[in-house]
Amino acid sequence: MRLSTETVRLDLIHPFRIAREVSDHKQNVLVRISDGELTGTGEAAPSRYYGEDAGSVIRALEKVPSLLGGDPFELEKSTDRLASALPGDPSARAAVDIALHDLAAQRLGVPLYRWLGLDPAKTPVTSFTIGIDEPATVRRKVREAAEYPALKIKLGSEKDLDIMRAIRDETDARIRIDANAGWTADQAVEMVGRLSEFGVELVEQPLPPGSPADWHRVREAASMPVFADESVLVSPDVPAMAGLVDGVNVKLMKCGGVREALRLIHTARAHGMRVMIGCMIETSVAITAAAHLSPLADYADLDGNLLISNDPFSGANVRQGRLVLPEGPGIGIAPRS
Repeated sequence: MRLSTETVRLDLIHPFRIAREVSDHKQNVLVRISDGELTGTGEAAPSRYYGEDAGSVIRALEKVPSLLGGDPFELEKSTDRLASALPGDPSARAAVDIALHDLAAQRLGVPLYRWLGLDPAKTPVTSFTIGIDEPATVRRKVREAAEYPALKIKLGSEKDLDIMRAIRDETDARIRIDANAGWTADQAVEMVGRLSEFGVELVEQPLPPGSPADWHRVREAASMPVFADESVLVSPDVPAMAGLVDGVNVKLMKCGGVREALRLIHTARAHGMRVMIGCMIETSVAITAAAHLSPLADYADLDGNLLISNDPFSGANVRQGRLVLPEGPGIGIAPRS
């Protein structure tokens, strides 16, 4: 099998600010794996928070051809070799994993969800994300997102409550909060109490990873479910958060792809947790790959492609807020003309 890479610049429609950073574009890496007849496509959306950038992804991917066998169906062997060889490169592993799943399902002539035995009618509603901004600007963005029945609101600034008031003055949509580890324990305890006034559906990553006692305090104070994102990267991270959170956000770019995402979902379920399937800023390649897993999730936050102005692919769609999976073989993406 032959592997090729392409770095792409993705321009954000609005500058995107979370508790720890702000950006107006992202550099992602596309991966194509060919068996001579068919080509599987994958994507890496690296995050500096997890120690990656486009350059490190390209360097990691240079090691991959020697790790691939000749059979795309040997997914367990391939992903295990990738995990051993590239332990610090989760999005690079995800790109290869997605491409292999795409190629294997294309060989079978079926959509990925069908190969996995999932029901496309059970996809959840996806939220639309609004980054930290001035309350008046957030209010305008809420109006622009009126077609989406669920919103994910980034918090973690001194204007958090003003932002929430502005949102509730504008909409009665479902609200999910993501603090991206931006609060101290005392701030988080106070905020989960105050957020109950706004009918918040859930709160994600209120604290930095670690400090189990602080997580316990926050969960005890919260009237809504508390989810972990940055605290749970791969399936072995789940047991330590059992009893401290109600659910986990599963992202292909954190865990290394579809194969580990399936393990992570099943591990979370075994510990009585709910599941969200989430994303970074991604094209329709990675978003669509994750969408194929969404029938296994309670919640979806697969809007990274909706936040950019130059998505080079089409794939999964959103209809009345709900994910609609493509029917084509593989992950079902196609280049835009």
